[in-house]
Amino acid sequence: MTKMMNDMAVKPTGDVDRDFVAMMNPHHQGAIDMAVIELRYGKNEQLRRIAQEIIVDQMQEIAAMKLAIGEPATDTAPAPTQPASAPVATVHHHSGMQMDMPAGMKK
Repeated sequence: MTKMMNDMAVKPTGDVDRDFVAMMNPHHQGAIDMAVIELRYGKNEQLRRIAQEIIVDQMQEIAAMKLAIGEPATDTAPAPTQPASAPVATVHHHSGMQMDMPAGMKK
């Protein structure tokens, strides 16, 4: 959460559209990061399905926003829930996924 909030603290450039995308990308990436934790450690199947939908929806929104301001929408990297050896086209705002786990959660 701290990373997401820090990444959302964008200095305004005067281009409201670009500033919007610059602030929304980390917001959406934070939702993806939380959903990945649910998929890795959660037991509730209903919440796991919701987490899967969040990942897909938020990645699509990141791609659409980037395209809207003329930035490339995708790169080639594993999806957040895929092993690194299975490359697929995905959208990532941050390189890598470093997440602080809440106390009591083990990797």
